[in-house]
Amino acid sequence: MDTSSARWWACPLDVGTLAADVVERVRAAAAALSRVRNLDLRPATSPALVVASFAALEHLRVDGDAVESWAELSGFARTADGWVRLHGNHPHHAAALQKLYGIRDRAGLERALAARTGSQVEQEVTAAGGIAVRVLDRAQWQEHPQARDRARHGWVEVEDRGAREPPTPIRPRPELLAGVRVLDLTRVIAGPTCSQLLSCLGADVLRVDPPHRPEIREQHLSTGMGKRSTLLDLRDAVQRERALSLAAGADVILTGYRPGALDRHGFGTEDLAALAPQAVIGALSAWGEAGPWGRRAGFDSIVQAATGIAVACGTSERPGALPVQALDHATGHLLAAAVLEALAEGRARTIRVSLLGAAEALHSLPRSPGGDVAEHPVPTVRVRSGARELIAVPPPLLIDGRTIERDVPEYAAAAPVWRD
Repeated sequence: MDTSSARWWACPLDVGTLAADVVERVRAAAAALSRVRNLDLRPATSPALVVASFAALEHLRVDGDAVESWAELSGFARTADGWVRLHGNHPHHAAALQKLYGIRDRAGLERALAARTGSQVEQEVTAAGGIAVRVLDRAQWQEHPQARDRARHGWVEVEDRGAREPPTPIRPRPELLAGVRVLDLTRVIAGPTCSQLLSCLGADVLRVDPPHRPEIREQHLSTGMGKRSTLLDLRDAVQRERALSLAAGADVILTGYRPGALDRHGFGTEDLAALAPQAVIGALSAWGEAGPWGRRAGFDSIVQAATGIAVACGTSERPGALPVQALDHATGHLLAAAVLEALAEGRARTIRVSLLGAAEALHSLPRSPGGDVAEHPVPTVRVRSGARELIAVPPPLLIDGRTIERDVPEYAAAAPVWRD
C-alpha cells in the first residue's frame, strides 16, 4: 500500500504513516495465519478503507442519522495558567465533575476551572474519579515522570508463555478465525476495534460488560460487528465464576480496564495466564502499566493532550487534536495484529499495548509532508442491529477482494456461554 504520494489527513503529525503501518501489520499477520491453516485466503487493504475506518464513528449512520460522539463536559477548558482536557462522555465521569465543582452545565464548569491552575484541576478531578489532564507541550511531557519511566518501553511488549494447546478444536470452515473463542473485556474504541476485527474474521467474540457501567450505545454500534455481548457483575460470586469459566475456555482474552481494576476479581493478567495457559492475552492501557500513572485511566484525547499532540495540532490561541482518534484505532489494530501473529505461530503470549505507546510512535515519525491531502471515497456498507439499519465503515481488511462486515448483534442480548 503506497502512502508516499500524498498525505491522507491535514495534520502536522504523520497520522497516515502510523495508520498504514499498523493495518499492513494486520494484513501480513492474517496472511501468515491463512497459510498456517491452509485456507488460501488473500488478505488485502486500501488507503480508502484505512482512512474511513479510522473515523468509523464519524461515518456511522443509525437509521439515516449521524451520531453524537462528544458530551457537553468533554473537551478543552481554560484554567488560570493554561488549558486542561476533560473527558465526560461516560455518565460516571460527568457526575464526578458535577459533584466536585457543584455545576450542572458547561458554563458552570468553565467558570470553576478558570479560577484554578491546570495542576490543581488535574489532581482534583483525578482524585474525585474523573478524567482530566493539563495540556503540555512536547518538552514539558518529556520531563514528566510518566514519560521518563515509559521511555524504555515499546508500544507493544510481548511475553511468550510457551506453545498453545487450544481448548477448542479448529473447525474446517473457510474463515480465518473459525473456532477461535475471544473473551472481550474492553471498552470504548481501541479494544473493541481489535475484537471487532477478530469477529469479522470469523472468531466467536463474546463481550462482557458490568451491568452498572453499560457501554455507550453509539460506541457499541460503531465497533460491535459480529460480536455477541452479555452483562456480568463481577462483584457477585456466581456471576464472577461464570466469567472465570468463560475465560478458562477462551483462546484469546482481551482486557482494557484501568490496570489493576479487575485484579480483585481474578482477572489480572497473571491470574488469567494461570487460569487459561493456552490463551493469547491482550492487555490494553492508557499510560502503560508501570510508572506513576501506570494505574490511571485515560482516553485517546486525554493522552493527546498530555503528550504534546494537542499543542502540535493547535494554534497560538488554542490547543487542537488529531483529525481522527488515531491512538485508539492504531493501538486496536496493533493489538489485533499481535494476536493474529501469536495464533499463527502457535504461541501463548501476553501482549501489552498502550495509547501512550501510540502517541510516542507518532511523535517518532518525521513530520507530515506538506502538499494536498489525498481524497478518498468513504467505503460504507449496510448492516443491521436488531430493527435498526446502520450505514457503517467495515474493518480495513479485504478477504479475497471482499469487505468483511457483519451485522451488529443487539447489545447485552447474549447468554454468557460459548457457541458450540
